[in-house]
Amino acid sequence: MSHPRRTVSGVTETPAPTTLGELRGSGATHVGVKAELRTNLLARLAAGEPTLPGIVGFDDTVLPEVERALIAGHDLVLLGERGQGKTRLIRTLVGLLDEWTPVLLGSELNEHPLAPVSVWAHRQIAEHGDATPVGWLHRSDRFGEKLATPDTSVGDLIGDVDPIKVAEGRTLGDPETVHYGLVPRTNRGIFSINELPDLAERIQVALLNVLEERDIQIRGYRVRLPLDLLLVASANPEDYTNRGRIITPLKDRFGAEVRTHYPIELADEIRLLHQEAHTSWGLGESALDKPLVPEHLVEIMARFTRLVRESSQVDQRSGVSARFAIAGLETVAASAVRRAAVAGETRPVARVVDLPAVVPASRGKVEFADSGSDDDGERELEILEHLLRQATAQTFRARCGGLDLTGLQEHFTSGEVVESGDLVSAPALMGQVGTVPNLAQLLGRLGVPEGEESPEQAAAAVEFALEGLWLTRRLAKDTDGGRTVYGS
Repeated sequence: MSHPRRTVSGVTETPAPTTLGELRGSGATHVGVKAELRTNLLARLAAGEPTLPGIVGFDDTVLPEVERALIAGHDLVLLGERGQGKTRLIRTLVGLLDEWTPVLLGSELNEHPLAPVSVWAHRQIAEHGDATPVGWLHRSDRFGEKLATPDTSVGDLIGDVDPIKVAEGRTLGDPETVHYGLVPRTNRGIFSINELPDLAERIQVALLNVLEERDIQIRGYRVRLPLDLLLVASANPEDYTNRGRIITPLKDRFGAEVRTHYPIELADEIRLLHQEAHTSWGLGESALDKPLVPEHLVEIMARFTRLVRESSQVDQRSGVSARFAIAGLETVAASAVRRAAVAGETRPVARVVDLPAVVPASRGKVEFADSGSDDDGERELEILEHLLRQATAQTFRARCGGLDLTGLQEHFTSGEVVESGDLVSAPALMGQVGTVPNLAQLLGRLGVPEGEESPEQAAAAVEFALEGLWLTRRLAKDTDGGRTVYGS
């Protein structure tokens, strides 16, 4: 087959053959989806390349199980609490498909020209022979998904009889009377069902033949369609049991069951935040579109998320999604931009004073245990505020342990105070503090490269040090609304 040429966007141009005869002449062969995935996966493994790029924290746990399932040609189900990256992982599988694949032009089932399966396709080839038109399908179009809901019907997933076609004179037993559902229309691709147990039992039964016999049954008659696809489902472990909402025969049809998890290491939590959080919008040339979130604040958000996840006050069955941390970090960046716009800062840089905005904004992403009383709202805020302080203290000890901050502390010995707040600019803050001993070492501990320091970064570092001194009981702090005062 001719080699496609790569374009600037990284997507190659479609290969040359446009008819069945040209395709045969190019030496093309038909390969099933699972064999295609296996071949491309093994090639990446042999080359030492990432098999599923962008998936963080699963390298030694989840990914080996997924790779074994794909090599074995198994349909699989991913089990895990919300926000563990199940959907992201499923969508990344598409990258293991060939970039382009030939299809019969006009086929509803994406049929390979060398392996037609429908009555329509056989008729096309019989009529046109080697002149049968061939099109090319990009791998991004070979993925289908459905969020399972109780009102999902067999027609949505599998198909139903089209009354218009029957009215045109076709009989009910004619395969061409069928309006195909999402699963057959993803033939020769990957189909995902998210939250599988939410499907009604009768719909789950309809999937049995798809998984085992690879045919479909509609309105009491069987349509012989040897479907060629990988079926992947996701579910909450609590629901995916005999006591839950899943039928046992359907569980038996999946070849592999893979458990996902939240990031085990703090470093993976931080990597995930850097990868997924949109803290720079790039809407124009304005500096307000490109706020800086210092590394110590990213670490605080990662630690905060892990503490919330581990808290006995939080419903462990629900879990705490990675979206909790992502939305929190984006809120911190937005708070910095708001301050810069109001106070006229040159460059928005997030500070400790922006962290409290995360608590009310993300409360809805956490399900607390034993909730129900009238005082729950205040109690939940107090729990989150306490855990945020704990995360800040942990980060302070990890980054500033052993650093001499007595010079900064001595600033307050004569009764001076430093007032901060979510609308207090960096110059205003630094003007109150004056010269800070060991500021260069503090900035170095917080990951600011030498020579790239700015007044805004210095203010973020000093405010973090002040908060750390308060958390370790070496300074006093008074908070009133958006106003924070540090003193001796």
